[in-house]
Amino acid sequence: MLAAIAFYVFAAVLVASAAMVVTARNPVHSVLFLILAFFNAAGLFLIAGAEFLAMILVIVYVGAVAVLFLFVVMMLDVDFARLREGFQRYAPIGFAVGLVLFLELAFVLWAWTPAPEAGGLRMHPQPGAEAGLSNTEALARVLYTDNVLLFQAAGVILLIAMIGAIVLTLRERPGTRRQVIAAQLARVPGETVVLRQVPTGAGLKDLGILRPPLPPAEEPEALPEPEHHGHGGGHH
Repeated sequence: MLAAIAFYVFAAVLVASAAMVVTARNPVHSVLFLILAFFNAAGLFLIAGAEFLAMILVIVYVGAVAVLFLFVVMMLDVDFARLREGFQRYAPIGFAVGLVLFLELAFVLWAWTPAPEAGGLRMHPQPGAEAGLSNTEALARVLYTDNVLLFQAAGVILLIAMIGAIVLTLRERPGTRRQVIAAQLARVPGETVVLRQVPTGAGLKDLGILRPPLPPAEEPEALPEPEHHGHGGGHH
């Protein structure tokens, strides 16, 4: 009974937060609702007995992906007024795309039927249960023992994609000061640190530290004298 109540609570909050991700006007609020959706999905995984997937969802998606989204959204200077200007122009296209997606989902739900062996699979024992393995240990054995080569190949592909994205977005900026490791390692304390014996009450002038002179003040230009014209062609 308690598991059923928890399931409906997590599911309701998950659906509501997912809807707010799409409908929220502020992107920062959308990312925060996305994090809430991830936490509730992790709760559903825990109820289903998949604690490994729940921890992966919290650690990887909430701790890395969602936080990265939040940082990117907060660092971007998004002009929301300018974004809303083109809403009416792109509204028909957005409505058409949404209608196509809705029809596709409706067709999938209408044509979907459960497989005959689905009932038997629900009662199938957990993989590795006969050997006394937990869910996390069974998944780790499948990933890191049975399919270790495929797992490493997927990691290499993701690494290549990350390096390619960095190379494509890298721009050379003139005048950038770069770090010279060899010069830093070759420094000695006598060349970089100066120790001074400062007497009590001494000022900077006593130590030979002078304030840079101020630039000379520019004298204001003299205004031209106004010309006086007589009235009536002469003086009376």
